[in-house]
Amino acid sequence: MGKDTTIEWTHHTFNPWWGCVRVSDACDHCYAETWAKRLGENVWGPKTERRFFGDSHWKEPLKWDREAAAQGVRRRVFCASMADVFENRKDLIPHRARLLELIKNTPHLDWLLLTKRIHLVRKQLPKGYEFPSNVWLGATVENQAAVGKRLKYLLEFTTPSVRFLSCEPLLGPIDLGEYLLRGSNGTRVDWVIAGGESGPGARPMEPDWPDDLRKQCNAAKVAFHFKQWGHWAPFEQAGDAITKKTPIHIVRRDGSEVKLVAIGKGKAGRSLGGRLWDQFPT
Repeated sequence: MGKDTTIEWTHHTFNPWWGCVRVSDACDHCYAETWAKRLGENVWGPKTERRFFGDSHWKEPLKWDREAAAQGVRRRVFCASMADVFENRKDLIPHRARLLELIKNTPHLDWLLLTKRIHLVRKQLPKGYEFPSNVWLGATVENQAAVGKRLKYLLEFTTPSVRFLSCEPLLGPIDLGEYLLRGSNGTRVDWVIAGGESGPGARPMEPDWPDDLRKQCNAAKVAFHFKQWGHWAPFEQAGDAITKKTPIHIVRRDGSEVKLVAIGKGKAGRSLGGRLWDQFPT
């Protein structure tokens, strides 16, 4: 948890607990699992216990809310970077209920609830519960298969102020098509975050994949945020960082070729098409 996070699209992070279990291709190189193990925490898997926190931890967002109110601003809180709020476990029920109460009591904070289990969200909420206006509900969609499985459930929710996607790690080309247009219930995808994978075993992202998402969002007037290239960067963008680095060559379906080089996310940066994309939904 942190008040001042390094994640570009949020101000704070809050974890009601630590621990999860892998459920999709995007989980193969989970940074949160790696980080937990590095700290000696055995909290990943279907049978392991989750790590819970005390009252002092839960009071932190109340402090952030008071600060935001005093400054006359809104602050975004990413929940949860080390877990999935909607994981289906009985031991999480009271902690999830406590989180929903905390969200209600912090009206100057916008809570970003990102899940790979969007199909379970309604089942995990109390009967008759509707999200308050300070919730942004998001789904991870790493490839087109995930789009087909998850977006219909995301767009069923009409009460969150924002419905968003995290296309990170982006593992293939994605066509969002009709999901960027308002449906019969007035909902659409309001915000798209895209980024490549980082860390050990990171899978390369072709430059066309995030750029095509950007074009789709621009055409539909949907906010787009490019978070990072990740471990692999386009060869022509790497500059001096390519010294002693051997590029890989990827042949696209049309026969064209793209070169990528492994230089790490810090050197790869987050410039797409010659600029930064830091758009947020209004």
